This record gives sequence, structure tokens and C-alpha cells, in this order.
Amino acid sequence: MSRRAAVLGHPISHSKSPALHTAAYAKLGVDIGYSAIDVTVAGLPAFMESLRAEDSWCGLSVTMPLKSAMVREVDEVRGAGALLGVINTVVFEYDGGAVRRAGYNTDVAGIVESVRYAGVATTPHAAILGGGGTSAAAVAAVHELGADHVDVFVRDAGRAGDAEAAAAAVGISLSVSPLTEAATAVAGTDLVISTFPPRAADDLAGELAALPGTGAGVLLDVAYDPWPSRIAEAWRGHGGAVVPGLEMLMYQAAEQIRLFSGCDVDTAVIDVMCDSVGLPRRVF
Repeated sequence: MSRRAAVLGHPISHSKSPALHTAAYAKLGVDIGYSAIDVTVAGLPAFMESLRAEDSWCGLSVTMPLKSAMVREVDEVRGAGALLGVINTVVFEYDGGAVRRAGYNTDVAGIVESVRYAGVATTPHAAILGGGGTSAAAVAAVHELGADHVDVFVRDAGRAGDAEAAAAAVGISLSVSPLTEAATAVAGTDLVISTFPPRAADDLAGELAALPGTGAGVLLDVAYDPWPSRIAEAWRGHGGAVVPGLEMLMYQAAEQIRLFSGCDVDTAVIDVMCDSVGLPRRVF
């Protein structure tokens, strides 16, 4: 029987997840159809309820703005998702006709693997731009990379709750500052992760571009459309290395594909996933 999976979010038309997943399932030889579905936070409960009448679903990828709201729609949250209270993956498990929805967070692995591939083996200190659902995964990722402190810069101090909760959960110290202070603060930081949606960091990019000097570290910009982003261009202008959001998306999708299909995702599968979105094939 053909199985179904999809990425949910709002907006969603820009998503590269269908290309990544479809290429991987074709290479693996598994019959899983994957699509993109526009779902708002308000519409999520009704959408999830509508799936109860179907038994063909194997998984859902979850993107902004649904990562926190989806926690209430699953039966169990596992791994990093349980620690952070934010998930980006739902796996449908069938047992004797009953279905159980398990939530996971593969964003943490996606961030860690993408910056490691860029050469960041460890970092004692990092900065994160944005305080929403993806920032929680970023906090856990930098902790896994060895950071004992993280600076978070947000447009609204009242919206840093996900990042603060994640820091408390993993045991890392965190400071929250207004985005207006970010440019000079992050210019000399070894690892910076921007979790802002597309174009939200454009003003900051202008401030970074105006700063003198070079020697920036590594920037991961999780937004990938349009690309290159203004902040990526400004960072490169200061001599820093940039990890495109597609790298993170590809690595977190690889873990989702393993969960949805039950298949191992080896380098051959990774290569076709890279081909599907225009990333260079891996060189290890």
C-alpha cells in the first residue's frame, strides 16, 4: 500500500522538503508520496483530527509556525523533542489497527551535522538570532557542540520563551538581548545561528555590512529562500563562512526519512538529496 507524508507550515509553497524527500524515497525504492500542505496554527487541530480517518499516513514534517503547537497534537514526544517541548516531526505508528503519533525534533541533528560539515567541531560560545521554536533546537545544538553559554538576540524580549526553556532543559546559561545590539556583539562570535524567517534579518545585515574589519566566524542561516540572504552576504563580506539553511534542512530531513521509511539513509541517498536542491555532493 502506498504511504503518505507531508510537510506542514504557513506559508509553505517555498518549501524544499518535497524535493528532498521525494528524491530519497525514489533512491530507497519505497512507495511514499510526499507533499506540502499549508496549515495555520489555528487550523492545526482540525487538520490533525481529519487524519484519524486515514491509515496511509507514515509521517509529517513540521515547520514554522507549528513546531510548538504540534506538541499538543501527538500522543508522545520523544528524544530531544521531549526535552525541548518543540517538535518538527510526527511519526505514525500502527499496532493492531490503532495508531500512535510520536513527536520528534530532528532540527537539533540538522544543525549539528550542518555546522560540523562546515568545520565547526566544537565551540565554547555561540549566538542565536531569534527566540522561537527553531531557536530551541539551536540552543540544544550549540550545547551539544560544547558551548557553555549562548547569547540570544530577539526583536521582542517577550518572545524568547522557547530559547529560555531549552537552555534550562539542557543546562546552558543564556542571556537575552534586543536585536538592536546584535551587530557588534556577534561580529566576533565563532558560531552564529540565525533562526529568523526569510528577510527578517535584513536590517541587521545592513548594520553588519557597515561594521569595519574582518574575521567573522561561521554563520548558519536557517532561512534559504531567497538565497543568498542579505545577512549571508554581509557575513561573507567580513570574511566569515556561511552555512546555507538548505544544509540544515537536508540533514534534518535525512533523519525524518529514516523515521518515516524505516530505511538506512546512507551517503548514496544523501547525494541524491543534495542533487535535488542544488547542494554539492558530500566530500568526507
